[in-house]
Amino acid sequence: MISHSYTADSLSQSQDLATKILSSSTPQQILSVCASIESFVHSHSSDHSRHFFSIAFPNLILKLFGFANDSSTATSPPQSNGWIDVISSSNDSDLAARVFQLLSPNGVVFNSIYAVDRKSLVKFVFPTERLPEWARYMLSTERDVKILSNLCPIFKGKLKEDSIKGSGSTYQIQLNVFEYYMFWFAYYPICRGNNENNVSNVLTKRTKKEKFRLENWTNSIPGFTSNVKRGASQKIECSIYLRLLYAYLREFVPVSDLDEHQQPYRSSLLNYTGGCDGSVIMRAEFLVNTLVNYWLIDNDFSPLSVNVCKWYGVSCPIRLLFGETPPTSGLGEVIKLLVKYLNLSSVAVSNGCESNVECSESPKWRSLDSSSVLFDSGAKTTDLVSVMSCATAGHSWNAWIQRPLYRYILRTFLFCPVATSIKNASEVFSVWVYYMEPWNIMLDDFAELDEVINGSSKNGRKDDSQPQACGYSSAWQDYVLSNYLYYSSLVLHFIGFAHKFLHADPEVIVQMVLKVMSVLTSSRELIDLVKNMDTVFHSKQAGSSKSKLNSLYRFVPSIREQLQDWEDGLCESDTDGSFLHENWNKDLQLFSDGEDGGQQLLQLFILRAEAELQAISGGNLAQNLQYVDSLKSHVSCFFGGHAIKPIPFSLEVERQQSRDEIFRPKRVGNHALADIKYKGDWMKRPISDDEVAWLVKLLIWSSDWLNESLGLNQPESSSVIGPKWSYVEVSGENEGKVYVPKETIKAILHAIRCWLLTVMRKHGIRVNLRMFASKKIVTVLLMFAVFSILKKAFGLFFRA
Repeated sequence: MISHSYTADSLSQSQDLATKILSSSTPQQILSVCASIESFVHSHSSDHSRHFFSIAFPNLILKLFGFANDSSTATSPPQSNGWIDVISSSNDSDLAARVFQLLSPNGVVFNSIYAVDRKSLVKFVFPTERLPEWARYMLSTERDVKILSNLCPIFKGKLKEDSIKGSGSTYQIQLNVFEYYMFWFAYYPICRGNNENNVSNVLTKRTKKEKFRLENWTNSIPGFTSNVKRGASQKIECSIYLRLLYAYLREFVPVSDLDEHQQPYRSSLLNYTGGCDGSVIMRAEFLVNTLVNYWLIDNDFSPLSVNVCKWYGVSCPIRLLFGETPPTSGLGEVIKLLVKYLNLSSVAVSNGCESNVECSESPKWRSLDSSSVLFDSGAKTTDLVSVMSCATAGHSWNAWIQRPLYRYILRTFLFCPVATSIKNASEVFSVWVYYMEPWNIMLDDFAELDEVINGSSKNGRKDDSQPQACGYSSAWQDYVLSNYLYYSSLVLHFIGFAHKFLHADPEVIVQMVLKVMSVLTSSRELIDLVKNMDTVFHSKQAGSSKSKLNSLYRFVPSIREQLQDWEDGLCESDTDGSFLHENWNKDLQLFSDGEDGGQQLLQLFILRAEAELQAISGGNLAQNLQYVDSLKSHVSCFFGGHAIKPIPFSLEVERQQSRDEIFRPKRVGNHALADIKYKGDWMKRPISDDEVAWLVKLLIWSSDWLNESLGLNQPESSSVIGPKWSYVEVSGENEGKVYVPKETIKAILHAIRCWLLTVMRKHGIRVNLRMFASKKIVTVLLMFAVFSILKKAFGLFFRA
């Protein structure tokens, strides 16, 4: 039996340790605290370690990430004296190794966490203010709270009714120690990214340091950036956050031996509860889901599959709140590491399929989608937790990140502000490139990280017999087809992004487009697969006589469903200057022969790129023009024929325009660019800094409505029936009087209106109210209104 004095001693030691943790702001103090924590955990059993976790552990989290020690400032940015920032600024590898040893998955703290959670000794209430934004919104409505645990596995069994009234939410999130730490761990980059984004909005000027180079994409994973500037000779051992992330993924998320961790009696996750110690798969699913919801989904206004929303009757007015909000910036490096690691499971399955012919008979190991399983005719479950367990049972994590990652990349390209740096977009672009080339990801890519954390010899992953990356092969066909939108629709959207930001940094944008085309043309087999799938998608099954094409028809329903689901609501407005329109996600346009097709858009991009590069005429002009020539050859190889063909619309007008005018939407409504001529109004250009954004959208909508109502969007032609004239009969009784009846006035006004509209149609003149959205005009109007109000007020005052 444990004495009362021993319990009181552990309680007082925990309180002292909590105070010591909060005051640690120097490398020496941090080292001392690490030693004290390890000593305490070693000397106390799990029953008494609960004092440490309930009192000192929250302070450890606050200090590690630099969060403010105040629950009222839940959304405040990390402080500069957090342990991670101290390690980064000191560049002390010994300090980084000491903190890593303390928080590593095999360290004493985590071993104690396992013991405490096994007995369910400690529960934490996680602040709702730091949940992903979409989950935070659903918690605010009574109806959505009841089904949130079924929609998102990380909340299953963790939503408890709040007994404290007036706390702002009727429900709270209760987590064990492991879950509580991982929630904070996943939230840290979000908080850091939001803080850096606020700072970068003040300093919108792009510097040379913000540029990236194509050759850096193949380098080893760099450190997680912070506000502190680091030297060029910084080593990876000081990137404490990336080291911990990789250690947690390697320890908790198996990628090549899932069957070894499956219990014989475990058929689904429904057989387990949060109170158990959990299997490896249970913990892996929780960690992956947490990172995906925080980093990829977060503020997405369509966080759930469209079919899932229909099934549960969930409406998403979230898009009214989030609107065209881009994802949190600064997450490129952590997401890149996550995607590369999770795709190792696809590498393992692909290698297995190369030695097993039966693998090619069924693509469901990768193409498994939560919505397709949930609404399958044989599905009996109504819980997404068991649905996603099927994906894990399929030996690949790819199904867990397909939709969230696609929407994350696409939202970054669509909603990237015009007048900002493309640094964040370039990081997200590199994530996309890694995802498109899983055959280039090898276990040895993580050898450097393995050596840094001293785990390469223990995990047994370094194997001389491991096959080397050899490019695309037929074993990857199902992967490409189950992720076909990454190789088709997303490419076209990216070309729109490239057009939109070509003037911002022509050199970098050209290299980005060249990299995408290099990936698509890296293999003749890959080119044929992408083209054949597009052909099958736009044809009828009975019309093909080729057996290879017939085998692709089974993928058409899933691709069509993905196209409508993954791009749900992601169509830009006319003010964004993009190629996206309403109902865009109903078809694939990459190989379209129209002006919205990939080849036409790339031709226009090449012509614009040459003009932009020659305009800046820097020292790298010759090399940049070589990039353009290489891009031409890749475009010719991918689409066939010549890279530059006659374009069905004139470029003479664009040459006379300034850079901000060059790129406009290629369609407005159902009318092609050749049929729409705006005479110097720039109505469809991106919103500039000297305009009121919401007023621009309102006035453009009003202008479009007036143009449609007045028929100004229709070209003048001889087939148009002329106006009907009103005839006025003059009574014979009043022959001696001269007067103008009302009908005559109406007829005259109608004739003037018809003549004016005819002239406007003939010369392509449109109604454009956007000029009134200028901040100068708005300021003048406001000043005039205030002056009028004050004048009347003083007049009434003096009269009184």
